[in-house]
Amino acid sequence: MIMIDITIEELIPHRNRMKLINKVIEIDGESAVTESIVTKQWPLFEDNSVNTIILIELVAQTAGIYIGWREKKKEGNTGGKGWIVGIKKAIFSLDKIPLNTRIIARSKQTFSFEDFYEFLGIAKIGSDVIGEIVLQVFVQRELDSGMNMQ
Repeated sequence: MIMIDITIEELIPHRNRMKLINKVIEIDGESAVTESIVTKQWPLFEDNSVNTIILIELVAQTAGIYIGWREKKKEGNTGGKGWIVGIKKAIFSLDKIPLNTRIIARSKQTFSFEDFYEFLGIAKIGSDVIGEIVLQVFVQRELDSGMNMQ
């Protein structure tokens, strides 16, 4: 794994309440690892905790970090936007995650074909797995600004 020092906003479009990732821990050729701390500003926050279903978004943002990093490495790349097209699997071991909980998420690319990808996401609190999610993602490529669309 590569230790990384990069601005999260360079890699994903999420801002304010929807930006769940606090830190990118590692990235390599097939996965990304992120750190997040549950705050009151998170979507689905209620009664001093957040609904565990938020882990789907956390794993998706971690996959977005990986895709964004990989796309930035390509010379002359104009970028792209990822879209979740399917949640193939989602297993949670908790119903709620308390305020200020530190979550480590890993999204690993397990399949790709052209602009379609599948990611296995694992979310942990300490050494305990609290979520396992399989996402299907389509990456929409930006058109070259020099192209003439008629």
